[in-house]
Amino acid sequence: MSRGGVSYAAQFALNFSPLKPDERDLKGVFVAGKFLRSIGVALSAAFAPTLARAAEGQPSPGEIGMQDSVTPIADSIHVFHNGILLWTAVLISLLVLALLIVVIVRFNARSNPTPAKFSHNTLVEVIWTALPVIILVVIAIPSFAVLTDQMTMPDGQRKYLGSNIFSFGSVDVPAPAVTVKVTGSQWYWTYEYVDQQKSFDSTLLDEATRLAQTPVQPRLLAVDNMLVVPVNATVRVQVTAADVIHAFAVPSFGIITDAVPGRLNETWFNSRKEGVFYGQCRELCGKDHAFMPIAVRVVSAEAYAAWMAAFQAGSIADANATLPPLSAAPAA
Repeated sequence: MSRGGVSYAAQFALNFSPLKPDERDLKGVFVAGKFLRSIGVALSAAFAPTLARAAEGQPSPGEIGMQDSVTPIADSIHVFHNGILLWTAVLISLLVLALLIVVIVRFNARSNPTPAKFSHNTLVEVIWTALPVIILVVIAIPSFAVLTDQMTMPDGQRKYLGSNIFSFGSVDVPAPAVTVKVTGSQWYWTYEYVDQQKSFDSTLLDEATRLAQTPVQPRLLAVDNMLVVPVNATVRVQVTAADVIHAFAVPSFGIITDAVPGRLNETWFNSRKEGVFYGQCRELCGKDHAFMPIAVRVVSAEAYAAWMAAFQAGSIADANATLPPLSAAPAA
């Protein structure tokens, strides 16, 4: 058998025949060049974060960081991750690297031909047991505080950590002004405004509709009906599911909550910026799990009041018609 006039046997021989010395050299240079280029790209991304920085409200190609924070919850998560967690991981990695280098240099067969015969060292064993415990305790203290903030509904009196995770609370958060019940189904979301007893479904936009919009919304994140909430208002989010387990997650808000059938979980957010903020289902829920996006549009209090009035008087299409064009909204 052949392909393009050359037999498979001949192609095999061409592909796997031994390389001449000069060809091996060229191949080695080529591979090394690709490797160095990859390292250069990685270092450029690390030392020039503006080139690979996550956008506000949605992911960006090549990003190496988290999406911009717009809520007190996300503020504390970012400080916790970029501060104590990141530096702890870096220091541990450097310590392990240093120990490996010492072992390789000082205890190889050439440098140490007669190895020691002891098998225990009490001091070393105490250190490698106590040090991880101390590190975990230091991490746990702010971790529990951040988690408590996420799971405690604001009442207008309790202060929240925000960016100061080692405080007893420095951010005032008002009591919930809007309550939304989110129900996950295969494979779409249903949003119900509990106080107004109005609800609608939100599903992934097909490609033709998405590309016809101005501006074009992100692929696999654009939806037909966005969840609309007011800026600088606390939103209580009640999360459940109608069939299997889902998870409601919006990275810029710093929230992720399981949607479990027969159970009502609860979280909250308070966005200080207007715009469109995207998320996705974070629990494997079937064949179309990847096609279950979340889009939250944060608008001014006046725009939200007009939207809700139109929604109560008519349909979700009537309400969406009252919103300003996305191109006029702050960049998401």
